[in-house]
Amino acid sequence: MVEELLTAAIAAGVGVAVYMGAAARVVKQYERGLVFRFGRLREGIRPPGFAMIVPVIDRLHKVNMQIVTLPVPAQEGITRDNVTVRVDAVVYFKVVDPANAIVAVEDYRFAVSQMAQTSLRSIIGKSDLDDLLSNREMLNQGLELMIDSPAVGWGVQIDRVEIKDVSLPETMKRSMARQAEADRERRARVINADAELQASHKLAEAAGVMSEQPAALQLRLLHTIVAVAAEKNSTLVLPFPVELLRFLERSAPPPAAAPAREEPAAAGPASEGPGPAEVDDAVDAAPAPDALDGAPAPDALDGPVDGLMLDAPPPEHERDGLRE
Repeated sequence: MVEELLTAAIAAGVGVAVYMGAAARVVKQYERGLVFRFGRLREGIRPPGFAMIVPVIDRLHKVNMQIVTLPVPAQEGITRDNVTVRVDAVVYFKVVDPANAIVAVEDYRFAVSQMAQTSLRSIIGKSDLDDLLSNREMLNQGLELMIDSPAVGWGVQIDRVEIKDVSLPETMKRSMARQAEADRERRARVINADAELQASHKLAEAAGVMSEQPAALQLRLLHTIVAVAAEKNSTLVLPFPVELLRFLERSAPPPAAAPAREEPAAAGPASEGPGPAEVDDAVDAAPAPDALDGAPAPDALDGPVDGLMLDAPPPEHERDGLRE
């Protein structure tokens, strides 16, 4: 009798251990448990930790509540401005209602993936190429709204949608490169023209200052000579401006007045001609060549020639006439 009771107790203990092993379930922290009894969803979601179910009758389905990163395959489409592009994106979503995620849709991951692909194609057709390249934030928001609208009924919340890359044809890349080059060349020309305008204003101001102070031009010329001489050149080209001659002309003292010439003696009668005494007096009165060289220049030669004062002797034939 005692042996039968002991055997029954051992059998009962083994049965309880087997039942507990079959009924015990563990739900992880990032999961939620759904219990289906005879195929029907029971109320209440099993929280993380140890959970018990009825073996054979109940089925525990675990749902991951973490954020899922779902890459969207590259989609090829034509933009609103008739440019063929290839765009790929990535979707971040999570399950907020485990019951709807399991009951309302067969496979919520596959459903979100297909909805993301169709929404991405729709966004490509509604956008311009410039928007795809530079205004992605607005496109990401629009794409998120398009995917999130049907996903709400699936118990899924779209956390974020990002367009990763936009692939362009080679011909379009070359066209955009030429456009960028032309735009940069235009800006370079505008900058050069602006620099020339500013330089012209400064040169006009400098010319006004130099016109008031002519010595400033000479100082500028000396600075130029120093700058050219510092290059160790074998040939030095020195410009000689006319303003320098005018400056020297104004700084030179005025010439002395020419002395009055003596009138020659009256000649004798034409038939008789000059006598020997008259010829000797004329020869003695004629100035010597050396005296003529130091004499002041005739009135016809007086005056500046390119800013210089010239004192030239009389021609040779005039000297001969004076000697005679």
